[in-house]
Amino acid sequence: MEKTSKAATRAKNKYNAANYDRLYPYVKKGRKAVYEEAAEAAGVSLNDYITTAIEEKVARDYLKEKNKTGPGR
Repeated sequence: MEKTSKAATRAKNKYNAANYDRLYPYVKKGRKAVYEEAAEAAGVSLNDYITTAIEEKVARDYLKEKNKTGPGR
C-alpha cells in the first residue's frame, strides 16, 4: 500500500472539513458487527449503508409528515 504524503492528508482533511458534517453514533456492543455484515452483503460501505438507512427513514417519516402539515393545509 502506498504511503500518503502529509500534504495530501492535510488537503483531504481540509476538503472533508469544508464539505461534510461528522456524526458519531453510539451503538450497543455487537451491533456494529451486524451493521458491517449487512453493509458488506449489500455491497456498500458501512457509511453508505447507514446514510441510506437514515435518508430512507427521513423520507418515509419526517418528510411525509412535513408535507401533510405544510403551508396551506
